[in-house]
Amino acid sequence: MRVSLANSRIEGEVTAPPSKSYTIRGLMCAALADGESVIRHPLVSDDSQAALNVLHDLGISIRQEKNLWRISGGSFQKPAGDLYCGDSAATLRFMTAICALVPGRCRLTAGPSLSRRPVRPLVKALKQLGVNCSSQGEVPPVIVEGGTLKGGTTELPGDISSQFISALLFIVPCAEEGMSIVLSTPLQSEPYVLMTIDCLNKFGIQVFQSREKLEAGRQKYQPAEYAVEGDWSSASYFLALGATSGEITIGNLNPRSLQGDKIMLNLLGEMGARVREDGNNVTVSKTPLRAVKADLSECIDLLPTMAALAAVAEGVSEFTGIRRARLKESDRVTAMSEGLSRMGIETTVADDTMTITGGIPRGTVVDSYGDHRIAMALSVIGLVAGETVIDGAECVTKTFPEFWDIIGTIGAEVKINGQ
Repeated sequence: MRVSLANSRIEGEVTAPPSKSYTIRGLMCAALADGESVIRHPLVSDDSQAALNVLHDLGISIRQEKNLWRISGGSFQKPAGDLYCGDSAATLRFMTAICALVPGRCRLTAGPSLSRRPVRPLVKALKQLGVNCSSQGEVPPVIVEGGTLKGGTTELPGDISSQFISALLFIVPCAEEGMSIVLSTPLQSEPYVLMTIDCLNKFGIQVFQSREKLEAGRQKYQPAEYAVEGDWSSASYFLALGATSGEITIGNLNPRSLQGDKIMLNLLGEMGARVREDGNNVTVSKTPLRAVKADLSECIDLLPTMAALAAVAEGVSEFTGIRRARLKESDRVTAMSEGLSRMGIETTVADDTMTITGGIPRGTVVDSYGDHRIAMALSVIGLVAGETVIDGAECVTKTFPEFWDIIGTIGAEVKINGQ
């Protein structure tokens, strides 16, 4: 699918979609709780549907109603076939660990993009706990022979995907002898780990965290009613649109959120954007932006959005801590660098650094690389440049299916071809 964008003035109000990260975490906890849990305001997207499908295939009953899901958890069954996780990395990684509790053999498979992303560190950590599991080299498929989880101590680097650590946290309280996760290197992406611990708390689980270790004794998940807050990652594109193309108010944003991407407000402030907060609403107004230097290691999903803002800011912006962005749905460092270069924006990339010289972007054809965050970030620049075409724009369904329709309601001139 192709999306064509004209130079547009953005104005209006939107509601941030529910958090993908919290939706999937809530699903995992509900599936582990014995009884019925309710998840309110879940995100409906390709990724959350992948999680629903896998849990269904493991015998978890899920009733989907308007704006809520009812999950009857606590009892997993051996699946009849493969557990297909689509391109949802959270689903694959979380369920790889949870399948250690499922009696019998589980084979988890992935879509084209996720099949290129690493899972071996998690497999290695599970093996240290006595779990019989294996992967196809560094990547999926993953085979887990589950049943009783004895527990003990396992070790993981803290500077790789936080999803590996979160995956282990889901099963920590289910181990017969308790479990400890030792971090061999300092923790990065700590906000995502804190989000997992927060979700576990809502379902009655207490985890003890220190600088080098996370641990818990045996506990029982309790059914809960769990409300999903708005997604700061998805909101970042609207915040950027307000700063570059008009004025926009975004609702459903928790000002006390643990989500790391909430730092977007600070970064906008450093760039000179006009930002006003009022309860759960944030308003951003267009103003000349200045370059910024930022370490994005704790908010790596913001790299595409920040690159888009830097493209229209005055001066040279520098982003560090970006290495892990190469291991997402696409190599986001390359994807944004090539997209910006095609639009006439000078970009320089090193191993862990990207510098962008702001200017006047020109309209052209750019590639989403099949990555939802690349497509939405490029739309921010496209609405400034005009005459921009984004190839592969359907990829936004991964986390934000309504994105193209919503920006059309606030003034974006959007033409969709090939639906």
